[in-house]
Amino acid sequence: MMLALLGSSLQSKVLRRCARGMAVLAVCALPALAAVQAAEKPDSSYVPDVGQEGKDVVWVPTPQTLVDKMIDMAKAAPGDTLIDLGSGDGRLVITAAQRGIKAHGIEYNPEMVELARRNAQAAGVSGRATFAKADLFETDLSGASVITLFLLPTINEKLRPHLLDLKPGTRVVSNTFPMGDWRPDEQATVTEQCQTWCSALLWIVPARVEGAWKLDGRELKLAQQFQRLSGTLDARPIDEATLRGDEISFSVNGVRYRGKVNGNTMQGTRAGGTPASWSAVRG
Repeated sequence: MMLALLGSSLQSKVLRRCARGMAVLAVCALPALAAVQAAEKPDSSYVPDVGQEGKDVVWVPTPQTLVDKMIDMAKAAPGDTLIDLGSGDGRLVITAAQRGIKAHGIEYNPEMVELARRNAQAAGVSGRATFAKADLFETDLSGASVITLFLLPTINEKLRPHLLDLKPGTRVVSNTFPMGDWRPDEQATVTEQCQTWCSALLWIVPARVEGAWKLDGRELKLAQQFQRLSGTLDARPIDEATLRGDEISFSVNGVRYRGKVNGNTMQGTRAGGTPASWSAVRG
């Protein structure tokens, strides 16, 4: 098994040297083992270059002030699971871990993965900050409550269907770049200690509510484009309709409806009408 890890020419050389007999096999195995260990040992002197090519994007570090803003916008806290896509040197994952958040970085460059692991260890958070060498499009994101990323707009749009499949209420925060026509729920810019790439955009994955519903025996029809809603209640148009994760609100004839979506049901309260509570089922 050990020799299989070595190049064919080196394998032949080691085998010839070890063919003299079992007595020298142990001695001859030592150089082979050393060669394997040297090949597997990460380069602790690795220093990435700003702008270096990656699989999908070039590497540009996020300023620390924006790292803090992105985590703040997501309202990430202990109990959350954060996944950073394209985690680079690990600074966002490490910052999240320092706040008591379980955080995981996905990075395609194995040298960057090892660098991030060393940085997490130096920061004393390697137990909460983990990293994996992986393709972000092949990574299971379903366990995340917060997703952070600094990718190009084309990559964001390619990733968007995967993000929209996540649990409603999952927070997605991007450094600078948008998600096509999926408008952010919030946007902020930092001005201190940040000269480029200083904007953070937040999306909250919306529940899927498009279609026909029965709301206390009345016909509710909803059209949906991401978090934006339109529709009718008994043919009367709804307005001021918003969807923030699984939280829905809209008005009809001066009555304000607020509630929560849970799969094929909704329930909540209304202001300006009776009874005070309402519920709806799909179909």
